[in-house]
Amino acid sequence: MIERPDWGAVYAQFDDLRRAIDGFDETQRKMMKITGTAWSQDRLIKAVVGPRGQLIELDIDPKIYRRPDSKALAASVVATVRAAVDDANRRSRELLDEKIPSDMRMNNLGPLNIRKLMETHDSELSREEEDGDESADR
Repeated sequence: MIERPDWGAVYAQFDDLRRAIDGFDETQRKMMKITGTAWSQDRLIKAVVGPRGQLIELDIDPKIYRRPDSKALAASVVATVRAAVDDANRRSRELLDEKIPSDMRMNNLGPLNIRKLMETHDSELSREEEDGDESADR
């Protein structure tokens, strides 16, 4: 006997997809307003990034100059900006997860892991690429 598809389930998936697509304009507007904010551990540096992780605000408390250390300052700025990017990525992910049905979310596109690309900092991606090249040479 031939089994027939569950048309109710198929129609339900189409309805989910239609709802997700219908809201894309509003979702995009919300995503473009997302910012990520982070403070350094000593609370002397505040970084704000936009929806694509680009730095839009950097506040440095003048107290930081009481103990000048350019390398420590640079490291603290980088770490704080990274934390702000993580915050913006988390907010974007939450918004998308709210709008796109879980069975329609795309994490991989062939060998490309989209989530990993979105959630990994650029310096780590280049290190992974170098490590991959080294292991390929062995």
